[in-house]
Amino acid sequence: MKQTNKVKHIIISGGGTGGHLFPAIAIAQALEKSGTQVNILFVGAKGKIEEEKLPALGYNFELLDIVGFQRKLTFKNVIFFIKLFKSIAKSKKIIKKFKPDVAVGVGGYASGPLLRVVGKKGIPYILQEQNSYPGITNKLLAAKAEKICVAYDEMQRFFPDEKILKTGNPVRETLRETVETQAEAKQFFGLNPNKKLILSLGGSLGAKTINESIAGGLGKIIDADISVLWQTGKFYIEDCKAEAGQYKSDNVKVTAFISRMDLAFKAADLVISRAGAGTISELCLLEKATILVPSPNVAEDHQTKNAKALAETGATVLVKDKNAKEKLVPKALELMKNNGKLKELSENISKHAVRNSAGIIADELLKIVKK
Repeated sequence: MKQTNKVKHIIISGGGTGGHLFPAIAIAQALEKSGTQVNILFVGAKGKIEEEKLPALGYNFELLDIVGFQRKLTFKNVIFFIKLFKSIAKSKKIIKKFKPDVAVGVGGYASGPLLRVVGKKGIPYILQEQNSYPGITNKLLAAKAEKICVAYDEMQRFFPDEKILKTGNPVRETLRETVETQAEAKQFFGLNPNKKLILSLGGSLGAKTINESIAGGLGKIIDADISVLWQTGKFYIEDCKAEAGQYKSDNVKVTAFISRMDLAFKAADLVISRAGAGTISELCLLEKATILVPSPNVAEDHQTKNAKALAETGATVLVKDKNAKEKLVPKALELMKNNGKLKELSENISKHAVRNSAGIIADELLKIVKK
């Protein structure tokens, strides 16, 4: 049998958040559609979103007991190093058993120890850097990477130019497959199909500042006769429901989590969101007018850098977290009155979209295996 017909063993490493996991799943799905026989193993972090989502999708996976490094003097970093050494030991066992032909790191806690071991064993790997400003892990792993797949221009500031491949960030294909009209999408959530709609997103855990800003401006949104689909995250749902309950308005739908994100995006005339790289890529592909409120509590402040990269080209409106309670809702209402500005934002953000990102990354992985 020829080598090309052999099943390719591929590790996809990383996760910790939906922003890391969903691109990983998109790459896996692209590999499965490639026509090449593949055996895929996910390596993620214990106690994170992958532990819940991967079993439901039927993927094989291993979990490392790993946490992030704190950039200040704290006892937690003693725990970090203990868990790091244990994760490296477990990674060695995983690689010995699975015998990968190639690996890809999508960022997140688990990618560091796993790819460190992969590199030491001479197994080729690719990095997928989602942000405009890379984290420490990918900077350290770049030296031995075959390719570094990026979503932003000018990444040669951080990585060797000859290794960089601009692929964009893989997104969930289901977001683009919806056939419902915008009016039907609004009706799905029990909202008036004839009223404009703001979609407020906080991720699965929620965004405290965005939730507080929406709560503080809810009366103004209702007075403007605008609907709001308010995804609060699981930690804030009760407080936000209580806030919305004071108004008894049919214009407000409050939910901890949205399972049909395809319909939520379709329904939205304006999206309010944090500035995670995965979410931004989805907004670009779906051409959604957006206000970004970057989280200040992420490594390297990369969300602010992501948002600035778009705002500088007129592709989004940037509201700083510290100013959100005062400025977010007034800015949203200002935009909702201006159809021309909404259209301009939609057109400009679409220019940043890179299509078939997952397919391009899958092709690169298979090229490396064939070498």
